[in-house]
Amino acid sequence: MRKNILPAIRLSLTLIVFLAILYPLTVWGIARFSPDSGKGEVLEHNGKKYYSNIGQSFTEDKYFWSRPSAVNYNAAGSGGSNKGPSNEEYLARVRARIDTFLAHNSDIEKSAIPVDLITASGSGLDPDFSVQAAKVQVKRIAKARNMDESKLLELIDRQTEKPLFGLFGPEKINVLKLNIALDNLK
Repeated sequence: MRKNILPAIRLSLTLIVFLAILYPLTVWGIARFSPDSGKGEVLEHNGKKYYSNIGQSFTEDKYFWSRPSAVNYNAAGSGGSNKGPSNEEYLARVRARIDTFLAHNSDIEKSAIPVDLITASGSGLDPDFSVQAAKVQVKRIAKARNMDESKLLELIDRQTEKPLFGLFGPEKINVLKLNIALDNLK
């Protein structure tokens, strides 16, 4: 028994030092050298400050709408709804999102609505959406702002973030940055 206890104690102490002290300090040190010292990218617009890495709510017709949030965009309560496609409450919520989207985008077919505009992400705070989610909203925004659709499509192309190293992940657009750029058009 003594033969097993001492190695187990040594292993536990080694892992505590490594995982509870050295690893967190290493991650903190790397973050200090990143842009904004690991505190996230803060954007200022119209006198307000926003974190670009946390989803924001946009519901006016003149803006690109964000991905829905399961936590009402509250970063303190990050998390998904944990409800699946067999849950009636979840299905009712998705149907309501579809109906709201179609009411504001009458020229769009139900089948053309991208899934990221009607379902929340796992964290409920996703700041990005797909290029398709942006393009499907162009007609509504062009009408609300009385502007040419081609200008909006150019803006979408400029705001599209390519996959990491051209390989990892899909193309995406940060909704906050897109809407700030939209306000700055003109």
